[in-house]
Amino acid sequence: MITKKMMTMTMSPTITTDRLILRPLTLDDAEAAFEWTGDERVAKYMIYSTHESIETTREWLRTVKSTDTQFEFGFVRRSDNKLIGSGGIRLLDDGFWEFGYNSRYDCCGMGYATEASKAMIGYVRGRYGDIRLRAECAAENTASAHVIEKCGLVFKEYGEYSSYDGLKTFTSKIYESR
Repeated sequence: MITKKMMTMTMSPTITTDRLILRPLTLDDAEAAFEWTGDERVAKYMIYSTHESIETTREWLRTVKSTDTQFEFGFVRRSDNKLIGSGGIRLLDDGFWEFGYNSRYDCCGMGYATEASKAMIGYVRGRYGDIRLRAECAAENTASAHVIEKCGLVFKEYGEYSSYDGLKTFTSKIYESR
């Protein structure tokens, strides 16, 4: 079993899917990332509040890191090389791997989040073998719940989460792998 003590800084790999390239995020991505981090429709259920400026997005990008047990990605659409979202997968203290994602509003409902999530899960399974998965979304966020279900997780229980700044609190649906 992998433990937090085993973590070392690493770069996320680049993963190619049918329609996406998952790659590490950089400060050069600030303008493109601000298209969704600054959109209140996207941030509505997120753990972060809507970014008020591109500088807030730059500050966030400075904190994005990958380790041996946490992988963060930008989602680039292959058809036009446009960064359309981001997400990650990380090992929790209880041994579950948790994944999450978000994307530009105009890219919602097109299957990109499912495609990216399955790619992240596949990468971790390829690296670490049989893993247990967990994901959580606001109970009202039915679109995100569908993504999680399409990734093979099943509803386990209700929970609650708050945004980093404490301004938003949500009843959540927690899903786990079978």
